[in-house]
Amino acid sequence: MLTLFAAKGTVAVASQIALEEAGLPYNTRWISFADGDQHAAPFRALNPKGRVPALITDFGPLTETPAILEYISELSGNLMPDTPIERARVREMLSYLASTMHVNHAHKFRGARWSDDPAAHATMVAKVPETMAESCAYLESQLPDSGWLLDEYSIADIHMVSVCRWLAADKVDIENFPKLAAHFAAMKSRPAVARILQAHE
Repeated sequence: MLTLFAAKGTVAVASQIALEEAGLPYNTRWISFADGDQHAAPFRALNPKGRVPALITDFGPLTETPAILEYISELSGNLMPDTPIERARVREMLSYLASTMHVNHAHKFRGARWSDDPAAHATMVAKVPETMAESCAYLESQLPDSGWLLDEYSIADIHMVSVCRWLAADKVDIENFPKLAAHFAAMKSRPAVARILQAHE
């Protein structure tokens, strides 16, 4: 059985939602960032990066949200479109969410990754509402007038809701982006999504 290491409030929510939506049997192992579990030797042995999610498979640990989401979709045969171009579009969105929007958010808490200067950390925090709003504008431009990102529900939609959960705390009003707000509401109405979001409260 798959085991997912997750921490509340993190992007690990995306992997949990995908597992639920795919109907795959799995266990969740919660770790506490506040208690420093991510730095403990047992977890570092699974993921030397000290981050979540980490999915323990029959072939060993798998890390990084885009890789885990795609692995789940491959195992289940669901949550990815059929055509090569649409699958590439899903990967395009996963890459953007992981490498740009998630990083924009991380500047609020993880400034030490980029600078040792406390003053620089403060300017990074101040910039977060602007960069996250810019990311929202991009997502708004990619979403159709209604429905999912592509013609069918996919791991791109799942990853998107996981980062949009951070917007209110990042001082971005999702209602300023009507299509994104509608997508967020539609996601939260899905039973699997609602279950996992509640578990992260």
